[in-house]
Amino acid sequence: MSVTKEQLLALPHAESQAPIRSEKKSAWISIWRQRYLYVMLLPAIVYYVLFHYLPLYGATIAFKDFNIMKGILGSPWAGFKHFEYLFALDKFWEVIGNTLIISFSRLLVGFPFPLIVALLLNEVRLAVFKKSVQTIIYLPHFISWVILGGLMYNVLSLDDGVINNLIKSLGGNPIGFMTDEKYFRSTMVFSMVWKEFGWNSIIFMAALAGVNPQLYEAATLDGANRWQKIVSITLPCIRNTIAILLILRLGNIMEAGFEQIFVLYHPGVYSVADIIDTYVYRIGLAEGRFSLAAAIGLFKSLINFILLVIANRITRMMGEQGVY
Repeated sequence: MSVTKEQLLALPHAESQAPIRSEKKSAWISIWRQRYLYVMLLPAIVYYVLFHYLPLYGATIAFKDFNIMKGILGSPWAGFKHFEYLFALDKFWEVIGNTLIISFSRLLVGFPFPLIVALLLNEVRLAVFKKSVQTIIYLPHFISWVILGGLMYNVLSLDDGVINNLIKSLGGNPIGFMTDEKYFRSTMVFSMVWKEFGWNSIIFMAALAGVNPQLYEAATLDGANRWQKIVSITLPCIRNTIAILLILRLGNIMEAGFEQIFVLYHPGVYSVADIIDTYVYRIGLAEGRFSLAAAIGLFKSLINFILLVIANRITRMMGEQGVY
C-alpha cells in the first residue's frame, strides 16, 4: 500500500497531538469530578473579578489628564507627565520617607511582639488563665481607630491626660505625645502594637498547636529545659509560618496605616506623620487632582509588589516554601 506525502506529513503531527488531547481530556475529567469544589470557589472568583480586577482599568487615569466630565475613557492621554511632576515634588519624597520610617518601625516592633506573646502563652499550663489573657488581648482589635483616637487624646493629652498628670505629680514636665513631632511616631507605633498584637498572635498560636507533642516529651527525657525546647523545637517547627507572615508584611511595607494616622494626625505634625495614603487623600479628594493621586497610588503598589517578589525569592533561597 502506497502512502502519500500528505499522509507522511500528517502522521507525526497526529502522534504529537494525541498526548495533548489526552491531557485536556483528563483535565476536564478532573474538573468534573471536583465540580462541587469549583462551584464553591465561584463566588470568591466573581468577587475578586468584580471588585479587585475590573476596577484596575481605573488606574489608567494616572496616564491621562482626567476630566470628570469626560470620564476615564474620554480623557486625553498624558503619558508619564504626572509621574515626572510627582518625582519633582519635595513633598513627595518627604511622605515616602515618613511612610518607610513608620512602616519599618511597625515591622520591627509589631512583628516579633505577637510571636513572643504566643510563645509565652504556649508555655502557660493553666487553661482558664490562658483563655482569659487571650480574650483580653484580642479585644482592642475590634475597637475602631476613631474610638481609640478619642481615648488616646484623653489619656495622652498635654493638659489633662492621665499619663501627663502622673508625670507632673512625680515632678516631671508634661510630654506632648500627640503634639510634639519628636514623640508622635513612637506614639503611633506603640498604639498600633497595643491594638493588634493580640489579634496577630492568633496565627502563631495556631502554628504552635500543630507542633508534635512527642518532640517535647523526647526533649524532656533528654533533660531539656523550656528555653531549650523553644529554641530547638518550637521555633524550627513554626519557621515556615514566620517566614510567610514576614513576606506578607514586607509586601505591604508601603501601607503605614492610613486610618490610624488620619484619625490622629494634624497639621502640626505633618512633617513626620504625613504618609503616602494621607497625601493621596488630600491631593486626590480635597484638591481634586485625581490623576496625580492615581500616579502616587500606582507607584506605591509597584514598590509593594517588588518588595513582595524580592522577599519571597530570598525566603525560597533560604529553603522555605514562600507564598508562591
